[in-house]
Amino acid sequence: MPAHPLAARLIPWYAREKRDLPWRAPGFGAWGVLVSEFMLQQTPVSRVIPRLEAWLERWPTPAALAADAPAEAVKQWANLGYPRRALWLHRAAAEIRDRHDGVVPRDVDALLALTGIGDYTARAVAAFAYGDRHPVVDTNTRRVIARAVHGRAQPAPPSRRDLDDMAALLPVAEAEAAVVNAAAMELGAVICTARSPRCDECPVQDLCAWLNAGRPETPDLRRRQAKYEGSDRQARGAVLRALREGGALPQEAVLPDWPDALQRDRAILSLLDDGLVEAEDGVLHLPRS
Repeated sequence: MPAHPLAARLIPWYAREKRDLPWRAPGFGAWGVLVSEFMLQQTPVSRVIPRLEAWLERWPTPAALAADAPAEAVKQWANLGYPRRALWLHRAAAEIRDRHDGVVPRDVDALLALTGIGDYTARAVAAFAYGDRHPVVDTNTRRVIARAVHGRAQPAPPSRRDLDDMAALLPVAEAEAAVVNAAAMELGAVICTARSPRCDECPVQDLCAWLNAGRPETPDLRRRQAKYEGSDRQARGAVLRALREGGALPQEAVLPDWPDALQRDRAILSLLDDGLVEAEDGVLHLPRS
């Protein structure tokens, strides 16, 4: 069966134009791919690369991370955002050590059973680390499919249909399928961007339903993320930064000058609920076990 026309264009384009990123290097390994996928969720590549390199230098295997305290994972996460991912990655590392003899599993269901791993991450590890044929869908991929296949300016909210749409584009051969998964992401990241798509440089421009329809402005139904400045997320990040830098602190000494005391207390309570902060006799610290 011949390759889908979009796939046939994406494969040679990706070979010529792909960015040189650490997780694409031959032999990078399943643990490195897994860590990179945790870090890359809603975080720019430029911020991830130095943190990824430092993380893998310190913890080159799941067992190495699992043997260290969760607090160290939260500290190492630093400014990547969504710090629960650091705690989830630490728990997943312990599960890999205990359930899979320290080897990141290949099976999608086994990956999905690990803490913090959803449909995207499980399939990304199986496809990019092990070369198995699975549809892998991220925000960039969904945007490419929305435009090239469905003629929409922006994708609809995420759904199971996204996997079916991507599966329809994949070549039969496993190696080529992995390339098409990566190429669709790359196209969305560097060419088919959300705000300023560079359609004149796109390798599939003559096949794109949206471009051929005149780039119509279709409704954007995606959920908007709340502004960071002044948000509870900002307060949570500030609390964690204070504990990373100052160690254990009495609760009243954490952000004493924060402009909204109720927001600060709300942030501390939510971090306690998430297990990112622990309290003993009124003293707050990062998780120790």
